[in-house]
Amino acid sequence: MAYIPPHKRHSSSKPSPTPEKFIPQFEKKLSRGLHARKGQHSSHSGKYAYAPISISRWLPIGLMDDGLCPPSVKLLSIPCEVIGRRSAENPWAFVHDRLSKDENEMKRSSIKSPWLSITEEILSDLQTAAQHLRREMDIEDSLLIRPSLVARFGKIFFHGGPSIEPDNILKSAGNKVHTFYTSIPDSYVEFVQSVAIPRLAVEFESEKEHYHVKVYDKLRPKSTISCKCTVKKDGGGLVILVMELNQVRHLVVDVSCLDKDLDVRLMLYTKTLITNLTEEEEQGIRELINSAVIDPDVRGGVRWPLGKQTFLDRFSVVGVWHTKYRAFRSPMMRLKLRNADRFDFRTSMGERAEEVTLKMTGMAKQLLDRKAEESLNALMLKEMLRLIWENFLSCQCSFTWSPK
Repeated sequence: MAYIPPHKRHSSSKPSPTPEKFIPQFEKKLSRGLHARKGQHSSHSGKYAYAPISISRWLPIGLMDDGLCPPSVKLLSIPCEVIGRRSAENPWAFVHDRLSKDENEMKRSSIKSPWLSITEEILSDLQTAAQHLRREMDIEDSLLIRPSLVARFGKIFFHGGPSIEPDNILKSAGNKVHTFYTSIPDSYVEFVQSVAIPRLAVEFESEKEHYHVKVYDKLRPKSTISCKCTVKKDGGGLVILVMELNQVRHLVVDVSCLDKDLDVRLMLYTKTLITNLTEEEEQGIRELINSAVIDPDVRGGVRWPLGKQTFLDRFSVVGVWHTKYRAFRSPMMRLKLRNADRFDFRTSMGERAEEVTLKMTGMAKQLLDRKAEESLNALMLKEMLRLIWENFLSCQCSFTWSPK
């Protein structure tokens, strides 16, 4: 039988676990507030890294006065093959039926604007995370640290059996039992292009294509080196544009927007440029990149000949992304529409995704300004959240959460 690469193999279906297995998960305390991680520069969780002191929250917006779900919001099982392969079953998500929204819900939702509610909930956490980030930049070389404040749009998926109830999730679900899924339908991207972008008055900035090769270094076990590459002019391989350590998260707030079609993740993170490599380190990484073969028929768009995926038993390729994006900019924000084709060599899992990310450049600059007044931070955050709520979280398209 011919050899089939891991990322082209079909996973076999597995029976769904019994509901009882998942009940204890929802008895865990909701993960909110400050999480200190001591004794290392950053805490590494899978492919993500968190700052020594980071903040993670899940925040539902649009609840009834008694803290329960409104009647028009249902918890539905969502067919999603990528998530299913990770957890052996389909996830669950809050879905809003605007046609069944009654008069009492309309009156309740008009009492306070949702963007004001979110601002009141997260402003303190955002300023605390920014304060810790400023201290880190004072210690490290701030010229090499790139901070970003972004909003990502997608759907929050909860994991558990058929016995899941919305009110149980609201009372006890935390970061360990939900996933923020950022792959959105093509129809939503078309909505952003035709409706949201004209409203925002952002101007087209650029259209680019990159390959991101993720390299593991045995001597840097707590981080991953990300090499942003482009295709050589002769089309014969990849050339490195920039090398940086993988993203370090300082704040992650996942907001379930119960009155909307989509949810939003607000995230403050940093990336650090790598400029002080030794001759051996630079040689090892460049050997890996030079060995890459561009192949549009494999996930991630790049493959390595047998034996070329590692170098000197120290460096190894652990993942690759092929991305194409269009960027739009205004003085206060940068909007990116990205098509991403990813493959993780550690899990042999790949995914194609359409993603929309709003980078809040003006707000990030304001937060890192030591002289900025708290009232101005609150005003700017409220205005950015209003813009997000009115332009990015609902549309007239039908959502089917399945991979490309």
